[in-house]
Amino acid sequence: MRKPFAILSLLIFILSLIQTNAEACTNFIVTKGASTDGSTMISYTADSYLMYGELYHYPAAVYPEGTMLDIYEWDTGKYLGKIKQALRTYNVVGNINEHQVVIGETTYGGRSELVNTKGIMDYGSLIYIALQRAKTAREAIKIMTDLVAEYGYCSSGESFSIGDPNEAWILEMIGKGEGNKGAVWVAMRIPDGYVSGHANQARITTFPLNDPNNCLYSPDVISFARERGYFSGKDSDFNFSDAYARLDYGAIRFCDARVWSLFRRVNKDADKYISYIKGENLDRMPLWIKPDKKISLHDVMQLMRDHYQGTELDMTKGIAAGPYSMPYRWRPLTFSYNGEEYFNERPISTPQTGFSFVSQSRASLPNEVGGILWFGVDDTYMTVYTPMYASMTKIPYNFKKGLGSLGEFTWDSAFWVFNFVSNYAYPKFSVIINDIQTEQNRLEGTYLSQQERIENSALALLKESKGKAVDYLTAYSNEMAYNTYSNWKKLGENLIMKYMDGTKKSEFHKPINIGYPDDFKKLIVEEAWDKIKMKKLPGQDEREFALLIEQGNKELFSKKYEEAKISFNKALKIKSDNAELKSKVEKIDKILVDIEKLHKTYLTE
Repeated sequence: MRKPFAILSLLIFILSLIQTNAEACTNFIVTKGASTDGSTMISYTADSYLMYGELYHYPAAVYPEGTMLDIYEWDTGKYLGKIKQALRTYNVVGNINEHQVVIGETTYGGRSELVNTKGIMDYGSLIYIALQRAKTAREAIKIMTDLVAEYGYCSSGESFSIGDPNEAWILEMIGKGEGNKGAVWVAMRIPDGYVSGHANQARITTFPLNDPNNCLYSPDVISFARERGYFSGKDSDFNFSDAYARLDYGAIRFCDARVWSLFRRVNKDADKYISYIKGENLDRMPLWIKPDKKISLHDVMQLMRDHYQGTELDMTKGIAAGPYSMPYRWRPLTFSYNGEEYFNERPISTPQTGFSFVSQSRASLPNEVGGILWFGVDDTYMTVYTPMYASMTKIPYNFKKGLGSLGEFTWDSAFWVFNFVSNYAYPKFSVIINDIQTEQNRLEGTYLSQQERIENSALALLKESKGKAVDYLTAYSNEMAYNTYSNWKKLGENLIMKYMDGTKKSEFHKPINIGYPDDFKKLIVEEAWDKIKMKKLPGQDEREFALLIEQGNKELFSKKYEEAKISFNKALKIKSDNAELKSKVEKIDKILVDIEKLHKTYLTE
């Protein structure tokens, strides 16, 4: 009796996995010639409702000949099979290794019939195994493509950002379907001085066939497409994306739109692609673009904080943003109403981010010092990017793998602390966001400002001993991670104390009502109108009029002319046609003028 229920549960889980991973991640790539300090930088957001935010660590190791490595699918934990283990592996912290090689990804899916469920290598395993084995980006590409050729590829279409201190590449890959081992793929090197990005849509179109320094591809990438009926033109006209991951409106609006938002913020000419993003034409964006000026590490951090602000897609606008301009839309991404299909925008900053990073790989520094993963958990808009050096040998306690999970809350976990703050802030976004950004800027500003001093100290230690330098950077990374965690936990405590019960407390802890902005008041009034309009009770005007006349006469008798005038004018608002009252106010005005004249005469004598 339990079997049908178990099968149904499994199907529901798989469907939810497909839905929640769709339109998932965003990568931005900066070549060293496009950065202010000569860094190759890659940013990555791991966006999925099933993704827990933790910092992985694979220590360097040596293995005996014949050792086998068990492969488990990164998304689900499903056992896939065994592969040969390398004789030697390198230290990996998150998505960077000790040689400053960095790999990120976004899933584009592509043709569903090309998924091979019997393959052993999934996209996540490719990333972390390549990081353990590669000294350069080119070497990582070879390792990844060799692995799928030997053991088969079981994931759907994938774009990878792969960088080292000198080069940055995009590798796009898709399987060959059941019964066909391996994958078809293309890798293109981003020209130095340019930036690129991808966000769940294949972005490589045509590519050079005879330029191995800048373009690598599987021998059958074109012939396989011909065999399957995906392409029939000249080899020189072959378009990888058109063949293996055709565009639809969702691919443009939910995916390429995020790349457009990155491009437009670094190059003013990229604004012109808004027509493409709106589905008005198919004039695709280039794979890379030259920024108007060189980009700093801090710039990249800010670029990853994006809700299309300042564009016509701005998510802080409209009724869906609520009274406090919340730039988030709860899923599903598309929805039906009265037989029509509608959608919510999908920006870079999104609640379901498990973790994200901005990496630095620097040829000007030794590997022990040059490679950094600026790591953050949860929503990029409200995370704090904290320096984790690639040479570190111990992961900070509050960020380590296995501390809590999506089904186990613990205050010790940085992921849960950051989720507490962001989820508390979402409904009151415009009210609370400044407090969050103030602390975010303070922490990140501290880490950025002391980076040079820390690295100079590490370089000095490196002259004495590699071990001393690594221990120093490990201790520093762990200390800053705890600093981030503890300060963010304190921020959360302060926020719930400051913004409670719909109020905002002053510096003296006095509650101040927040209320609603005028544009939201307008919506409230238009919807409810007379139901919520303040009304006067029967006879209320007569009673108020009598009281104001009585008050005014008392003030007049006491020669308090200004006060009497105020009371009588209030009474006139109730009975504006009362001639006797108008006359009385006119007489008071004359008395006040006479008093003013007398006062001036006295002062001049």
